[in-house]
Amino acid sequence: MGKNFKAWPKHWPKTLDYPELPVYEFLDQTAARVPNRVAIIFGGMELTYQELKDLSDRFASALLDMGVQKGDRVAINLINCPQFAIAYYAALRIGGVFTPLSPMLSPPEAKHQLCDSGAKILISLDLIYPGIQPVISETSVEKVITTSIADCYNALIQPLKPLGKIDVPDTLDMVPLLAKYEPYTGKVDIDVKKDLAHIAYTGGTTGLSKGVMLTHYNVFTNCLQFGGWPDGTHAEYKDGKLTTLFPPEADPESRISVQDKETALVVVPWFHAMGTVGYLNMQISSGTTMVVFPRFEAQEYIDGIAKYNVTILGGAPQLFIPLINLSNFDDYDLTSVKYAASGAAPLPGAVMGKLLDAFSGTVVEAYGLTECTMGATSNPPRRENIRLGSVGLPVFDTDVQIVNVASGEVVSVGEEGEICIKGPQVMQGYWNRPDATAEVLKDGWLRTGDIGRLDEDGFVFITDRLKDMIIYKGYNVYPRELEEVIFTHPAVEQCAVIGKPDDTVGESPIAFVKLVDGASVEAAELMEFTNPKVAAYKKVREIIFVDEIPVSGAGKVLKRELRKQFE
Repeated sequence: MGKNFKAWPKHWPKTLDYPELPVYEFLDQTAARVPNRVAIIFGGMELTYQELKDLSDRFASALLDMGVQKGDRVAINLINCPQFAIAYYAALRIGGVFTPLSPMLSPPEAKHQLCDSGAKILISLDLIYPGIQPVISETSVEKVITTSIADCYNALIQPLKPLGKIDVPDTLDMVPLLAKYEPYTGKVDIDVKKDLAHIAYTGGTTGLSKGVMLTHYNVFTNCLQFGGWPDGTHAEYKDGKLTTLFPPEADPESRISVQDKETALVVVPWFHAMGTVGYLNMQISSGTTMVVFPRFEAQEYIDGIAKYNVTILGGAPQLFIPLINLSNFDDYDLTSVKYAASGAAPLPGAVMGKLLDAFSGTVVEAYGLTECTMGATSNPPRRENIRLGSVGLPVFDTDVQIVNVASGEVVSVGEEGEICIKGPQVMQGYWNRPDATAEVLKDGWLRTGDIGRLDEDGFVFITDRLKDMIIYKGYNVYPRELEEVIFTHPAVEQCAVIGKPDDTVGESPIAFVKLVDGASVEAAELMEFTNPKVAAYKKVREIIFVDEIPVSGAGKVLKRELRKQFE
């Protein structure tokens, strides 16, 4: 059965051409095209595209002088800041393999990833590194380079930015390295379809994280797939220039994204797949000015939208939910936002509605996972074509099929099963884990571990994670369905449903709930609100109120942390 194009956006090409270029070409192309356009705004500091390229090339020279060779892993343990982008493109330019190390990892988790990847160089932050320093001697890391947020502030503004630089013994300081070395002008031969660009670790929500192997081609194609989605554009590489071409039949007045004209508010962590691909490489490739925040704080974020006239933003629902719950949310003019994307977790319908009311453009819910570089599906980029509750259509050159969990056979339209993905963005496998690779890659299809269905128009609906499914008296209960109902209660800000082990029924659905600030509701009242709306076997058996719902850096709810309460 071929791909379903019934609801495919009008005039969009059904397939794209993918130039075989290394990932750092995104930066090179934009710096050559608009060298003086601002690439990054960070705490008031500005870097143009040419300046970003120059600093990255200088750091590439420094890494080479430290002995980094093609294929060596370079770990980046930074929050979002200019130094992250500088180090990322520097490592790729000399054939190094980027491996992200989340600043939120515990020392044992950091040790696991560094040892597993065999990272040779670690780039860390002065505020973060002391926490993991004790385990570094037990890893393959040969040199540690540290940097500071304070490095981004000049002396004049320091009184307003009271974050000082911290001395980190036994490490190299990034700033003197940038001053010492001239920009690298050489070229490392890279086979984009074979050579790795990333070893990106899975979230590890069910155990030790695995390293996902992604080639330059994986990353480049996924950027073009999603970068072209808002307007149906495709890329042409000719005479050394990468050009964005629009469908000739499409109305130019309806374009969402204009090259070298947009401004994006970036808070999605660059150490996560959504961040590296969607909010670094895609923004760089389109010449977007990135207003970069190192962390999310709802009031600061909404102020940033207004201050910088932001046109593009996105993240997980855990970004949007606190935003719309601000007491002054309705006081802001947010009509500059043309395109907002949500991923990593289900976006409640009530949140989607409020965002659509506030923004002039559209809000699209998309879906992906680290094993497919970043993304595989997205809702059509016009609000009249959004299918609520769906994560959209498979994007360019991407196929989705639903298979029976037990037999692996393709199921009928509308029937639930495991979501499988095929496309040029699907990973090469897990680093040093051939057995784990064989479990999820079957004849080019990636078995995602997510449960969902396809409708007759080809839209994908995610029911839940296979491992999150609750079995109550032999019936399958999908937490997402219950969470959607609970969330519609006006007192609820966030919620998560898990199965509590029960010797009598197997697992009982239990809801953890965070209330809106100042709101009050009894557990019994909330269950009376929820349970009549679902089948009897799906009823919530207990409500537990919490101050926070634990989430990963990508915004995914860490249900394993909630389950620990019942272990």
